Amino acid sequence: MIIRRQLSVVMPEGGLDYHWDSCLKGYNQGNTLHQLYNSSGADGAEGPLVIEGCPGQTFQVSLLLSHLLAAPAFTSDVLLQPYLSSWDELVKFMEALGPMVGLISNEIESKTSIIRQLALLAEGNPEAELGPDIHSINSESTEAGTNEEASEHTSAYHSVRSMIWVELDRGLVDFHHQTDSGCRTLLRLHRALLWLKLFLEKLAETPVAGRLRSPSELCREAYQNTLANHHTWFVRRAAELAFIAMPERTFFFRLVCVQNQEEMSTLLKRVVQTIGEVYDRTQKALDENGMLDLP
Repeated sequence: MIIRRQLSVVMPEGGLDYHWDSCLKGYNQGNTLHQLYNSSGADGAEGPLVIEGCPGQTFQVSLLLSHLLAAPAFTSDVLLQPYLSSWDELVKFMEALGPMVGLISNEIESKTSIIRQLALLAEGNPEAELGPDIHSINSESTEAGTNEEASEHTSAYHSVRSMIWVELDRGLVDFHHQTDSGCRTLLRLHRALLWLKLFLEKLAETPVAGRLRSPSELCREAYQNTLANHHTWFVRRAAELAFIAMPERTFFFRLVCVQNQEEMSTLLKRVVQTIGEVYDRTQKALDENGMLDLP
């Protein structure tokens, strides 16, 4: 059994290669893992939920959780580097489901690349400074005793809220026409995150009338309630084909290194909980700035 109650974490060999280190000096994976094994399990049991790496697999649910836990910042913000790193793992998750689902992941990869490129460009622009709303967030963290950490987060695209302020300040967000702004791109990722959150939530469900619904059925249902509302007929048809080819439930047991539905439910509830925290914070930031319907 891979899910354990203990005080150690076994991660895959090798470090993570980030090409955006200067954007988030305070993002340290070692600290992230500390948060992971000092967090309560999603099943409500006392003690930490520890997840080991899965040998020989590209997708690592332990890495996904560590990035998701690192993303929430201060009281209401989301750090972009761990957020995008979470998407890197989610892309691997989707690619593991087959070439048809992989087509969807390609679109997501293009979105994360846009934000990363904008961040790199902003690093070379001395005028891309943080706005007063970000300074107020830093003040909140100072009151909480995290002034040193807050002072390190000064890049224009270091977080969701800093990106929103910078792009609004520089007139990069168009509320009437499509652009490649980071805010519009983030909204597309945000919608896709809700789809995956609902899918994993459904995959963690216990049997109804003694029957576990197929992952194909669950993913289609989650898609119809989320992304389908924003896609053209052609894209919806392509998605339907991808869901038909989705693997059976036992494949997901192997993918997240568990033995049965009970173990997978415990693990996925934890993943859904951390995704939900990131999603809710992003939703709030976009909503407060009228960006939930950017074209």
